[in-house]
Amino acid sequence: MSADFHISSGPSRRPHRLRRRAVATVAAALLLTPIAGASTASPRKPTLGDPSVISDWNVTALSTLLGDATKSPQEAQLYLAFVNAAMYDAVVGIDGRYQPYALHARAPRGASDQAAAVAAAHRILVTYSPSSRAGLDAHYAASLGQIPDGRAKTAGVTYGRLAADNLISRRANDGRNASVLFTKPPAPGVWRPTPPASMPMLVPWLGAVTPLLVRDGAQFGEPGPPPALTSRRYARDFAEVKALGSLSSTTRTADQTSTALFFSGNAFLQYNTALVDQARVRDLDFVDTTRMFAAVSMSITDALISVWRAKYLYGFWRPITAINLADTDANPATTADPTWVPLLTTPPYPDYVSGYSGVTGAFTRALAGALGTRHLNLTLISSAVPNVTRTYHTGTALDQDVINARIWLGIHFRFADTAGVAMGHDVANWALQHHFRPLRHH
Repeated sequence: MSADFHISSGPSRRPHRLRRRAVATVAAALLLTPIAGASTASPRKPTLGDPSVISDWNVTALSTLLGDATKSPQEAQLYLAFVNAAMYDAVVGIDGRYQPYALHARAPRGASDQAAAVAAAHRILVTYSPSSRAGLDAHYAASLGQIPDGRAKTAGVTYGRLAADNLISRRANDGRNASVLFTKPPAPGVWRPTPPASMPMLVPWLGAVTPLLVRDGAQFGEPGPPPALTSRRYARDFAEVKALGSLSSTTRTADQTSTALFFSGNAFLQYNTALVDQARVRDLDFVDTTRMFAAVSMSITDALISVWRAKYLYGFWRPITAINLADTDANPATTADPTWVPLLTTPPYPDYVSGYSGVTGAFTRALAGALGTRHLNLTLISSAVPNVTRTYHTGTALDQDVINARIWLGIHFRFADTAGVAMGHDVANWALQHHFRPLRHH
């Protein structure tokens, strides 16, 4: 690890002792509370909840989090994963079928899985976006209003809150919002704030946050350094982005520009919208819908943490800086252009590895794993270009378009994009191998 990477991995994920006792007390109460009117015989398993409720709370969560002025888009994705983790534990704790994530308290028989999911999502959101409480409370009341009153509903709400509180406790002191600054001094190959805003690195602490699924950020977030400035590969990728990523490029085609702009917005909004569509067109039931959202959202978040670790650790300069200052890189195959600017304004964090590409790799691989198929048949919307949709039959096709798009936008070298997709794949592969697995007895 680089000597410049001075971020503590943070304390253990275990909750504080008092919180752990409180969770255990509620869990014990749940186990001992019977459903009123139930006979001593084992009751029939309740009907599964409405899958659209999971999609609805994902849409609500993302809208709430992206509308929270105190959070960056990267933070919004982190908290969205918390929502899905809590809903997943609440649902599988009642319905079974898959291994739980973090909660291992048995739910009372007959508890409403739908009420549990609603309560879990609401609890997470009001905890982490308290300024949105009024709107969230109203949505919570309307969402619970779709469920008949009774002990099943009450037990479900209690269990959902338990799942959320357990997750909140688990995430205490996980490295979020730590006081961290990018401090590498400017030098050839080293990132520095880019024009026009010249902002400092955004959320530099993110790479040291405790992941949800993988062991730690270093597991996949230290892929090795980018190519040397004097290498042929660097010169080749430099020439590519200089020619095709310029705002005034004469070699980028209209189709390439269209692809670039399609992937120039908010990846989290784009892919969460695609998940809502996938749940609908695939006619997944309540449990599998919950699992799909959790597996994909949590994998994306762990990929994002891994990406940010690499960005902070290697601190590699962006194309705009590299091209403007190419006369300092000691590579005779590169030529400086002090006036060069990219098609898209460069975001305020280092190049290597690409975040959008890492998120995409995690999205395609986790979705394929959760669905058990490589034939994704995805319908995507652009969050940057209104009324434009694209269809992707495979994750490979989507991965490749995103790799190219970020070059054609002028904000990444190809090696940063390919490394990002590979990192996303690695995170998702590991996550699906170790989590969200079917219960043997189910």
